[in-house]
Amino acid sequence: MLIAVLALIGLFVAMYLWFFKLGIIGSLTCKIDGCEKVNTSPWAMFFGQPVAMWGVLYYVAMFVVAYASTLERFAAHPRVPAVLVVLTGWGVLFSAYLTYLELAVIHAVCMYCVISAILVVVMFGLALMDRKR
Repeated sequence: MLIAVLALIGLFVAMYLWFFKLGIIGSLTCKIDGCEKVNTSPWAMFFGQPVAMWGVLYYVAMFVVAYASTLERFAAHPRVPAVLVVLTGWGVLFSAYLTYLELAVIHAVCMYCVISAILVVVMFGLALMDRKR
């Protein structure tokens, strides 16, 4: 259930960034200088779509799988923890790639991206612990 809660938090972060990218939000409220630079860079697009949109889809998928794992029907199913490990592992790899782009290519850091990366790493750790049980 904790992974589902973290996925919801991540969903709100990704939606905020996606709304900015869509022009629904005029500017980002950010404690550090760099959020808009990162989110308006050429690397803020992936396969022709905003990275934030992919984040929204990722966090929705994470929430659905994590929530399903709490249902009696799926609670004892061995594939559900494996799916969580694979999804969160992929999220860690993609977050690492995006963090590399921020630091080495864009030379700016977005605090929302850092929050998302931390959420993904924590979800990965929780998924690994759940898998071991």
